[in-house]
Amino acid sequence: MTEAITIGVDHGYAAMKSKNFSFPTGLVGYDHEPYTQQNVLEYGGKYYVVGSGRQPLQKDKTVTEDYYLLTLAAIAKELAHRGAEPTAAVHLAAGLPLTSFGRDKKKFRAYLLRDGQPVSFRYEGIAYTVTIAEVSLFPQGYAAVLTQQELLDEPSVIVADIGGWTVDLMRLDNRIPNAATCRSLELGMIRCLDEIAEQVRRALGLSMTAAQIESCLRGESGSTGEQVREIIHREAGAYVRRLLSAITESGLDACAMPAVFLGGGAALLKRHVSATDGLCRPLILDDVCLNAKGYERLVGQLSRAAHAAGGG
Repeated sequence: MTEAITIGVDHGYAAMKSKNFSFPTGLVGYDHEPYTQQNVLEYGGKYYVVGSGRQPLQKDKTVTEDYYLLTLAAIAKELAHRGAEPTAAVHLAAGLPLTSFGRDKKKFRAYLLRDGQPVSFRYEGIAYTVTIAEVSLFPQGYAAVLTQQELLDEPSVIVADIGGWTVDLMRLDNRIPNAATCRSLELGMIRCLDEIAEQVRRALGLSMTAAQIESCLRGESGSTGEQVREIIHREAGAYVRRLLSAITESGLDACAMPAVFLGGGAALLKRHVSATDGLCRPLILDDVCLNAKGYERLVGQLSRAAHAAGGG
């Protein structure tokens, strides 16, 4: 078999991310072929439209097949984008929050690996046979920050990975995660978006979708009225203040050391986090694919180290 292709996948509650793609975690199953092949995964005799909305909250992502199917879709997207053959061996690089890394690592690895057996499926009409030959797991957030060389010169750095449901916190001391500082707060962007939608509903009687709110937070022009935009940005600011308070209550002093914000939430809140919040030096890494890129980079580093050690 040819050398495995390394593909990094970040399994978020709200979105799946790979090196070149980000798509919502929604998955709708059909017994019969749907009207379109766009974003359609065919597996095990069923059809799934990928990326329609988001998953119901699953604290344990191995309980259902959903995240495995989403992983197959992410792999297919990457193979097609890279011009790779649809029959391929893949070294899957993924992540877990550092707070649950030791507890969940074995189970999540087995869930993704499936004993290394080939799996056949179709995505957007193309037939794939993929063998997940290896699964490497890394801490979320930490992998992303390792792609930012200038941050690693700081003696201590706070890392806040703002995901859909959780905000994963850690402090790096001389590039190493301080395990005692790791926290996972249930204060992710889903909470922020739900609160914004509720306040708009109360004030104006409008039912905004998450997509509309996210578009406004990104500063995109649309048909959203001035009153709605005002409420959205006011509530986003309130969420940022709640988040900073929670970081402080977790024993991390963002006034004393740089604070790195990353993940999907950081991209949406970029306009609302600034040094005026009393932060020492806020750094917003708004590339939502950064964790996936970090996972691939770490696999490459480990591979080169192994070759060097073996004299290869």
